[in-house]
Amino acid sequence: ITNKNVKAKNIIDNLVYNVIHYRSRVRSDLGEIHSRLLDHRPVIQGETRYFVKEFEEKRGLREMRVLENLKNMIHETNEHTLPKCTEIMQDNLSQVLQRLQAASDSVCRLQQREQERKKILNDHLIASEKQHIIQWEDFMKEQHSKQAEVDEEHRKAMERLKEQYAEMEKDLAKFSTF
Repeated sequence: ITNKNVKAKNIIDNLVYNVIHYRSRVRSDLGEIHSRLLDHRPVIQGETRYFVKEFEEKRGLREMRVLENLKNMIHETNEHTLPKCTEIMQDNLSQVLQRLQAASDSVCRLQQREQERKKILNDHLIASEKQHIIQWEDFMKEQHSKQAEVDEEHRKAMERLKEQYAEMEKDLAKFSTF
């Protein structure tokens, strides 16, 4: 694995971790929103007792309208706002997943290009190595033929020297018999 592949894998791992982390945060946030919006019994019970007491004592129908408005607001939140928030979060999660897929595709293309580049480089190196082997074999053949030529010249020179020394010995033998 090359350094680029490791970096690309780290980027993908970070993106996957962020998506999972984002997804868990969205779930916990949705749970919190749900409990705040829908699990309001203790708060409502206390507020209801207070409002009823105030209604009975001082304010009359005006408090009834406030309670009705509060009920309508809670109903609207449950029916419209919460589903809209959920939909928006789902849309954002979908965008994140699309971006992650695009990043993953880009990394795959980069890896493929890197593999193609390595294959071309490897093919070039193999061709170059074959060419060097052929050149070395030609060089060695040339060296053997030159060695044979030098050996042949040496042999001929040795024969000439032997003949020359043989003649000199004959000449010397002629002079020594006198």
